[in-house]
Amino acid sequence: MPTTDPSEGFSGLQQWSEPLIFDRLFSAYARLLSDDHLARALTRLHARVWRALIGGDMSNFETLREALVSALEHCSLTLNHLAEVDAEIMIELLDVVISRYNRSHRTARAYHLALMQLAGRLAPARAAAPRAAA
Repeated sequence: MPTTDPSEGFSGLQQWSEPLIFDRLFSAYARLLSDDHLARALTRLHARVWRALIGGDMSNFETLREALVSALEHCSLTLNHLAEVDAEIMIELLDVVISRYNRSHRTARAYHLALMQLAGRLAPARAAAPRAAA
């Protein structure tokens, strides 16, 4: 059995996933926050995190992820919220791959491998900093 290269999956994700990710992010943040302006700002920042992740720009990913975590803290959102939103995106991407590429095993396998690598890179950015006693 030939080895499948996940780079084909990453290339495909770079081509079609961004609008889907943006829509899913906005839906999640609009649900979590009452301020649409703030939801859009978080959506744009989080979409940039995903773009760097899918593009393999791990240095930019880490920088953007830290900025996102900081922005979420200012909105009283936690790393658990971040993990839930990222999980929603992963499920959506997997659903698209399953439904759209089920006839091409090689392509589906490349996407699955790429998604597995993405999931491995989505570990929490950092533990919540302990609050100092007053």
